[in-house]
Amino acid sequence: MTAILIIVGLGAALSCLATRAVLSLLRRAAVLDHPNDRSSHVIPTPRGGGIAVIAAIATVALGATVVEGAPVGGMGIALALAIGLSVVSFIDDLRNLSAGVRLAAHGLAVAGGLWALDGHGAFAAYLPQPLDLALTALAWLWFINLYNFMDGIDGIVGSETGAIAVGVGGLALLGLAPATLLAPSAAALGAALGFLVWNWHRAKIFLGDSGSIPLGFLMGYLLVATAAPGGPALAAALVLPLVFVIDASVTLIRRLARGRKPTEAHREHAYQRAVQGGWSHARVCAATLAANAALIALAWWVAPVQPWIALVAGLAVAGLCYGLLLRVGTRASEPAV
Repeated sequence: MTAILIIVGLGAALSCLATRAVLSLLRRAAVLDHPNDRSSHVIPTPRGGGIAVIAAIATVALGATVVEGAPVGGMGIALALAIGLSVVSFIDDLRNLSAGVRLAAHGLAVAGGLWALDGHGAFAAYLPQPLDLALTALAWLWFINLYNFMDGIDGIVGSETGAIAVGVGGLALLGLAPATLLAPSAAALGAALGFLVWNWHRAKIFLGDSGSIPLGFLMGYLLVATAAPGGPALAAALVLPLVFVIDASVTLIRRLARGRKPTEAHREHAYQRAVQGGWSHARVCAATLAANAALIALAWWVAPVQPWIALVAGLAVAGLCYGLLLRVGTRASEPAV
């Protein structure tokens, strides 16, 4: 446990210091996120802090693995792919790359991630390899993009990353996930905490695509690696990210049902609606963290004995969180009587 705390502490310190350095550089270069139709902020704010977060995760996770004398293996490949995604996404932050280029980068990263997992996807225990890989790839690509969609208020992606990292790390300690996931999970938790020093409301810096995209990829890697054995492991991996999955997926379905373009900028996610309804960014993040705490408990203690109950209960928890946040926003739009 001491070693884990050291990894978390190093990740937090490096991420915090690196984010401060990147913040100064972005300010001088005027790399700013200006308010638009998707924004929940009103002041131009530096974006691109994800470079520091990904660098911190990679440095600490690889360093811890080398010190322990463990093989870098697939985790090293995944971290290298995340760094590549961060660089491509930072260029997107600066120049707005085409959707085709971005999707190609995401697809190549997912393909590399599946190769790093020895060609086993999340459903390897139940499906033929081609179908397993195809379904996992689609789910992983969606997860990368929904992570980006959910990066719309201060602190929410950092806190979600920390929650998933705690969940996967705990599963590794319980023997329900590969032990090799412990170091990257601890590093991700620390890096998320270090970044939140600068990103908690009111944020002084945003992740930008250079953070949300590779973080979505890395968290996806941890979840797929956890899920591959099937049974309780698959149930636990499906439960942990449900707060983000439900909000992003239901919002997309609702917009498509109204004939809206999926690529059109908007502020219709439940967490954004709650901010519009008067809740602070911190209060919304606290609500999602409370839901995540319940999901972690389900993944750790219910999934190992009753996988289906854990899944159903997890959907209920995430659904209640979504409904609460949406209701807060809906009340604000109702006419006074």
